[in-house]
Amino acid sequence: MKILYYGGQKSGKSRLAEAKTIELSNNKKPYYIATYDNSYGDEEMQKRVLQHQNQRSEKFETIEEKFGLSKVIKDGNTYLIDCISMWLLNGLEKSEDELLFEIEKLSKKDANIVFVLNDVSSGVIPFEKVSRKYVDMSGIIGQKLASICDEVYEVKLGLAQRIK
Repeated sequence: MKILYYGGQKSGKSRLAEAKTIELSNNKKPYYIATYDNSYGDEEMQKRVLQHQNQRSEKFETIEEKFGLSKVIKDGNTYLIDCISMWLLNGLEKSEDELLFEIEKLSKKDANIVFVLNDVSSGVIPFEKVSRKYVDMSGIIGQKLASICDEVYEVKLGLAQRIK
């Protein structure tokens, strides 16, 4: 099963996605794929990472992978990828085809995968080229994820509404 949780920053996506991942894991410890690249030296982001680590506690086995998601996902297991937005940031220099190909490889995995994606496309078109590419690619990747997922949830204020 493939499931997408999509919503704004601090909307409750990760908490809901973690609960769903545990539910899907059938009493087998699921894997948490952390995609954040900690080489930026951003103290605020480090605090967010620690908050996520504390939130998931010992409920998951953690795998840190910045880009090659398909190489760490093995058939028959359950995974939470938190988050695709950071994965996209890590691969922003790659082409659209390369990014979509990685998502396509994930679609072929015989594993439960729960994806988390930030909604960054509800504002104005950014003036700056890199930001514009990020917002555009986030929308394109989001559409691809929604197409491969069995279930899609939009999250607002900690509440999930199933849209697929």
